[in-house]
Amino acid sequence: MQKFKQELARVFDDNLRTKQWQNIADWIIIGLILLSTVEVFLSTFEPVVERYGAWLNIIDLLTTVFFTIEVTLRIWCADLIDPKYKGLWGRVRYCFSFYGLIDVLSTYTFYIAFLLPIPYALLKALRIARLMRVFRYLKAFRILSKAISNKSRELLVSLEFLAIVTLILSFILYFVEHEAQPEVYENGWTSVVWAFAQYIGDPGGFADMPPVTLAGQIIACLVGILGIAIFAVPAGLVGSSFSDVMEEEKDEQELRDNAAAINEMMLLRSLQREGVYWPAKNISFGDLTLLLHLSDEEIVKSVGASSNLRIKNLAAAIMERDRKADRVVVNQFHINTDYGSHVERGSSVTIVNPIGVGDNGLSYFDWHLAQLGGFNYVANERYSMQHANRERRCSFYSVTDQNQGHPALNQFLSDTLEGRGKDDWIIVVVGEQRIKERTHLHFEFGGETGEQSFDFEGGIAPDRATLRRLFDDMQRTLDEKVGLTVDAHQVQPKLMDTNIARWLQAHTEANVLLLSLSYKLMVFDNEVYAAIVNIAEVLNRNLEHNCPVGLHKEEYLVRPINSPYWRGLYGVEL
Repeated sequence: MQKFKQELARVFDDNLRTKQWQNIADWIIIGLILLSTVEVFLSTFEPVVERYGAWLNIIDLLTTVFFTIEVTLRIWCADLIDPKYKGLWGRVRYCFSFYGLIDVLSTYTFYIAFLLPIPYALLKALRIARLMRVFRYLKAFRILSKAISNKSRELLVSLEFLAIVTLILSFILYFVEHEAQPEVYENGWTSVVWAFAQYIGDPGGFADMPPVTLAGQIIACLVGILGIAIFAVPAGLVGSSFSDVMEEEKDEQELRDNAAAINEMMLLRSLQREGVYWPAKNISFGDLTLLLHLSDEEIVKSVGASSNLRIKNLAAAIMERDRKADRVVVNQFHINTDYGSHVERGSSVTIVNPIGVGDNGLSYFDWHLAQLGGFNYVANERYSMQHANRERRCSFYSVTDQNQGHPALNQFLSDTLEGRGKDDWIIVVVGEQRIKERTHLHFEFGGETGEQSFDFEGGIAPDRATLRRLFDDMQRTLDEKVGLTVDAHQVQPKLMDTNIARWLQAHTEANVLLLSLSYKLMVFDNEVYAAIVNIAEVLNRNLEHNCPVGLHKEEYLVRPINSPYWRGLYGVEL
């Protein structure tokens, strides 16, 4: 169902440029909108109605039913189109957005008419308003809307100025004309209406009572000049903004093309390890310059224009005393929610990545660990306490009283806990510099530092028998197959009460486990691919009981550049 919902979200992305099957649905929607409009137009001709009225009614009924289903599905998956529409009130907010309101009024009013006496003319007018739905597909309309929005403040200031000056002139007009024409200019309202009527073509016929005094005629001339300005000034502002927006659109499209080229290059530079193909972990600025002829500035701007690329300094994965020269790279990640990534696979194991946005190599490691193991996946890819954007500053690793009200964190926690039972496992996977010299993988389930037993009181994994079996299997497998070391409670301090693993355990019956991985392993060692495969295999055979046991290598058997799955995952067009 989640996959079907994601496919619908791609159908409703309002993008006619992508070369995907979903565009067929877009063109069908546009075609039926035009057909519905033609039907309403033809229904205004009595001879046509007399001869073809039955067919017109069938077209009206079929298009209404189609749009009812389409609008309902659009509202259902609105949260995937834009995260601000998540939840019940988010859907309500969507229904009151510009396009959402058009969708609702042009569709659901058909059914309201069965309950309430809505005039037939109003129903037909709302049907014809359906044509406005085409605007969402038109680039020209988006550009014009953006041009007006960019100059909205200037437009408001100019209109305020013109309105105030017109009021002043209309009051003066009253005082100079009242004595000459008391029966015409009997009060200030008359002069105000006369002045503003000049701007809209004098629909009330007020121009038939022109000023007769010299001062009044001069004021009338000034009002006429303002009448020109009231259109010329906004037109000039919008025209200037339109040119700017066109240039911005051109620059933004170039940045989007560059971002797509970077994503494609990372799939192209895949490598084969452990009998399967892997997308590239990183690609350096130097390689992007050589391969795509992009400058450092263009790379930075292109990454900023992308939703699934970020810039990292690999030197940050090394402890300060060992730190070497900066090595700036670009890496990619999956994103489908406001906070990052949420993939539900129906597994009894959920991999949780609370600090992907800040950690080197962690998102790559966790994503492939979850996918190969067939596990559920929840990852924070957009929020951290050191984020440059203040609105994105929030810790997902420490859950405190201060940040629990944050909507993105709340959604992250909700997605992590939803549907988890006492036989399920939530595994929080993070990176850690302090363990790199002593061990590669650290188990933490609530004991004091140095705790060696698996039967101490408390803790965050109630099923200690399964946990002990998992630990022994992990220690033995990684030692024999990869040469990596595993420990439990030997390096890290005891989990604090605000740690996300402890918070999750306090709010679920499921078992919770924290795994800390060496940055050196994730970022610099070639054994990382073997580590991912073997850790996924150990977790799968010890903890999976909802899905078939075994690694899920289907998507890894084809080079990523040739795989519709990987290209779709990172927005690379076929």
